[in-house]
Amino acid sequence: MIIAVDGPAASGKGTIARALARHYGLPHLDTGLLYRAVAASVLREGLAPEQEDDAVSACGFDDALLADPWLRTDEVGQIASIVSAHPLVRAALLQRQKAFAHQPGGAVLDGRDIGTVIAPDADVKLFIKATPTIRAQRRHLELRKNGVGSSLDKVLADIRARDERDSQRSEAPLVQAEDAAALDTSFLSIDAAVQRAIELVERRRAARG
Repeated sequence: MIIAVDGPAASGKGTIARALARHYGLPHLDTGLLYRAVAASVLREGLAPEQEDDAVSACGFDDALLADPWLRTDEVGQIASIVSAHPLVRAALLQRQKAFAHQPGGAVLDGRDIGTVIAPDADVKLFIKATPTIRAQRRHLELRKNGVGSSLDKVLADIRARDERDSQRSEAPLVQAEDAAALDTSFLSIDAAVQRAIELVERRRAARG
């Protein structure tokens, strides 16, 4: 069974995807980490994220980089949103993601184009969303816990900017797949959001027979 979980930054898609992977005993891939690894490589090598050639040259990273905590910082996340807009970067990482999705037994993948590009044939597609303000509050709290000082207004501005880049890019924009079930986590606890996601998965599985 392939479960595709899409949605914007800080919507809760990663938390829900990991919980679904545990619940169904499936391997999980946060595809955003691949783009964050490219972004981290760009930063470390002093390259220009806006230049497609520079970003593509950073796609040959070692899998060990995916375990680096630095990848999950806001600094890397902002650059990841830039490099992920390059068509050649997306093409370079495409087969890596497709292979993970179509491994024997299936998998859970979360990102922004799983249900539309990576696994359009997924058995279950979820689109996780929340209001920009709620997502900014979540990200702000996360940053404070990690000792990163940033105003809520700045975090909200960054969230809105990333949403615009992700939804307006020409290659694999962030959109809800036509056959995806939407889940708004704005006013749900983590446990309630996960339970609702499991219910949606079970409903889709039952409908498919």
